[in-house]
This record gives sequence, structure tokens and C-alpha cells, in this order.
Amino acid sequence: MHPKQNKHLVLGITGGIAAYKAAELVRLLVKANIDVQVVMTSAACQFITPVTMQALSGKPVFINMWDSSISNGMPHIELSRQADAILVAPASADFIAKLVHGHADDLLSTLCLARGSDTKPCPLLVAPAMNKQMWENPATQRNMTQLKTDGISVLGPDSGEQACGEIGLGRMLEPEDLLALVLASFETKILLGKKVMVTAGATLEMIDPVRAITNLSSGKMGYAIAQAAVAMGAEVTLVSGATALKPPFGVTVISATSAEAMYQSVMQRVGEQDIFIGVAAVSDYRPDHINPNKIKKSESSLTLELKPGKDILAEVASLPNAPFCVGFAAETENLLEFAEQKRLRKKLPLIAANLVSDAMTGEDNSVTLLDKNGAHPLARAPKTEVARQLLQHMVKML
Repeated sequence: MHPKQNKHLVLGITGGIAAYKAAELVRLLVKANIDVQVVMTSAACQFITPVTMQALSGKPVFINMWDSSISNGMPHIELSRQADAILVAPASADFIAKLVHGHADDLLSTLCLARGSDTKPCPLLVAPAMNKQMWENPATQRNMTQLKTDGISVLGPDSGEQACGEIGLGRMLEPEDLLALVLASFETKILLGKKVMVTAGATLEMIDPVRAITNLSSGKMGYAIAQAAVAMGAEVTLVSGATALKPPFGVTVISATSAEAMYQSVMQRVGEQDIFIGVAAVSDYRPDHINPNKIKKSESSLTLELKPGKDILAEVASLPNAPFCVGFAAETENLLEFAEQKRLRKKLPLIAANLVSDAMTGEDNSVTLLDKNGAHPLARAPKTEVARQLLQHMVKML
């Protein structure tokens, strides 16, 4: 679930096998509360049907330049005037060449050429998708250079196995990545030029080669903050503990499974950061001794000796020329009291307090932000929206 965007997107689909991914992309965009109007080229209809796209978008699909359902008979003008952005995905080599040379021989190419108005600019985003050889062809590379010069945002392509059997650049980005980039295009770049480090996920403290002490953190809140920071223009490093989540698009991810590994990863790089946000559920204790072999089951009780681990957030906050530090407090009782004590003890300008029952594993969160001016409760919302509001509050403090 995403916050209400109130944004209108024209999704252009051109002829290529990656058109099948456009169906999932539309589903994700609609789920993110973006109003999607699909426009297809005649070639795209050879790969996926307008009926499919209409069912997923909830709107009639436009193909024909002379569609009489538009009252003034000018769909290329009307559709672009309504849009906050146009995304062409997949964008074939042929369609990219059309854009570069200003051709307007069908509805989608004409719409892209006529997009926006003097009072309402309409950004154009293009997600290339083609065979490796087509992508590497000098003509295509010249066209891509010109697209960027013309101010058109190029999303991808990705590298990997292609429908033709070859492996290399040319694959369209996955729908989840395109969704993140579309959402980012709508975001105000309030963190542009800032370097942000986020820790996320659970740490694993090994007892023996197959057993560990850990916790129930899913990493979703930290990953949402990392993705939101990228969308706001930041250069983001995510130091991630154990999680099953896909790395956020556009984020540098460093895997750090144990508390010690996370500490080392953070301290090696934190000197370059403007902002540090400690969201990871770092183990407070770790075994004093790690058994090199699996401990065999027996009828006897097993006693483990635990010793305190390093406090990463407190150490970062106490550094000379420390970055702006934001902490998280997950509590089961006395939430605001314990969170404020933690903020003062660790000398943090800002801490986000949440109950374990609200935060752990779920998609939503209920958070109260605490700073020197008191408590600022945020309404319960998806973690993606909580992340946005936290970063907006933080920017006001910077």
C-alpha cells in the first residue's frame, strides 16, 4: 500500500517482448494509487492485448490517432495535458529513434512530441528494451545520448538473459524498479547532494555453525527509508543485516549479518556521510564463545554466556564532526518515556519511537518522532509513507 499520490501517468507501450512486463507494472502503479492511462502502438498489440491493459488500468486503452471518443478529436493533446508524466515501457529501438528525430506518425509518438504545456510541464521517462546487439549498435547509442541531452529521463536498461538467448545489456528494468523510479520522479529533491547511510534488518549472533541469536525485524522500515531518501535525491548507502527483502533500486547495499560486521561496515564509511539513520535491530548481546561445531542435543540444560555488543548509533553520534543522527526505539511499554531517555542518552537530535506490536514484520507502522521540541505523532500509515514523513521532518531540522 502507498499513500494517495493524486498523480496521472500516461504509460506508453511499444512493440517488444518486454511488453508482457507492462501488465505487472500497471498493476503496481494502480496499487500505488497512481491514475494510469495506457497508450499502445500497433506493434505492442502483437505482444499483449489492449483488453489486458484495460482490465488492469480500469480505463479504455488508446491506440488510434483518430480516436473519436476524445471530444475534440485530439487525443495527442488531451492525454498529455492531463498527465503529470509519460513513461514509455518498454521503449523499442525504433520508438527511441522516433523520439530523437521528432517523428509523429502514430498516437504515442505524437503525444510525446506534444506533451505538456507552458503552465504544466510533463516529464518524459523512457525504459529501453531490446536485444543486446541492438542496444550496443552505435546508432542506438547516439540516440540515447541525444535523448539525455534533450532532458528525457532514461531508466535502465538492465543486464541479464534476454528472450533471444543472449546475455547482456538491453533488458527492461523490472516492474518494481520502474515503480520506484516513477514515484521518485514525483518526489521533491529535498536531499539532493546529501549522503545518507541507513542501517536496516536484524543481526545474527552465531552460537554454533547452525544456530544464532536474532530478532523479528523484517528490515522493511529501514529499506523504505533508504528508498525514500534516494527518491528525494540523496546518495544512499544501506548497511543491511539479515532480511529477505530485495535491495532498493539506486541504493548501495552492504551486507553485514552480525553486529560486529555492521559496526565495522558503518565505521569504515560513516565519515563520508551527512546523515546517519540507525533503523537496524542490532543485537544488544552476543555469545561470549561461538562453538566451532554444532552443539549436539542432550537431556541436560544448556547455559549460554552473553556479553554486551557495541552500540553503533551511540558511537556514531559521539564522533567528532558526526553526521546528523536519527535513531529508532522499538519498545513494548512506556514508549515515549523510554524513547526520550534513549534519545538523550545517545545524544540524538531525532528519534522515531514505535511499539514492537506496531512495527515488527508488518507493512504499516505507527511512529512518534521525538526531538528537542517534544513529540510529533505520525498517523498510522504504510512504512513507505512513514519514511517520507520522517525524512521531511528531518530536513526541516537540518
